[in-house]
Amino acid sequence: MNSQTEKVCLNCNRTDAQVPLLNLTFKGEAKHICAQCFPILIHKIHLLADKLPGVEIAPPPTDH
Repeated sequence: MNSQTEKVCLNCNRTDAQVPLLNLTFKGEAKHICAQCFPILIHKIHLLADKLPGVEIAPPPTDH
């Protein structure tokens, strides 16, 4: 499998031979993320900003 078709987690770079990967798309491109890194995508997306150029980072919620 070449590097263009190899499925790897966008955060930890583990392959689908090592861990289950979830499929996602961003700006028309297929991406993959493992279940362990998925919470980072949800709760700390700013940590993935360099791997997802152009991602919108919402300001933190304010207490009401």
